[in-house]
Amino acid sequence: MPSNSILEQKQKVVADLAESIKNSVSGVVVNYQGITVEDDTKMRKALREAGVTYQVIKNSLTGRACEECGYPEIKSCLSGMTAIAVSRDDAVAPAKILKEYVDKIENFKFLAGYVDGGFIDAAGVEKLAGIPDKNTLITQLLVCIRSPLVNLVYVLDQAAKAGAEPAAEAAPAAE
Repeated sequence: MPSNSILEQKQKVVADLAESIKNSVSGVVVNYQGITVEDDTKMRKALREAGVTYQVIKNSLTGRACEECGYPEIKSCLSGMTAIAVSRDDAVAPAKILKEYVDKIENFKFLAGYVDGGFIDAAGVEKLAGIPDKNTLITQLLVCIRSPLVNLVYVLDQAAKAGAEPAAEAAPAAE
């Protein structure tokens, strides 16, 4: 039977992870087997720069935290060497960054995840990784909004020039 101090430590880990999950917009669970120290260091740096928390926590503790947050489906995906990446702000950042390593390393793979309160399986995480980040989506939206306006201004400008030219030519001829 574990001592009280060990139980308290484990309860704190579960509580901290549950709090992190509750305050996030997305999270991804991966099997990180096969990653080299060099790749792991690069991956963790990229995740940190994107504001993503990446933790290796015992599967039983991760499972309890996920159940507490309303993602009991994730518990069934927790086997082997797993880690969880959680993002507070950018829903696609964890999946997008980890996708590079899923593609590069044979045993490194998506297991499950969640986004905006809903569970997603490994295939769903793959799809999430293919979505452009927030800034790219905003830029694409602005381009879509701007394009018709630019075309309208161009057409109106050409119509104004076409309408003004005959009147300008007619004035000297009348003199």
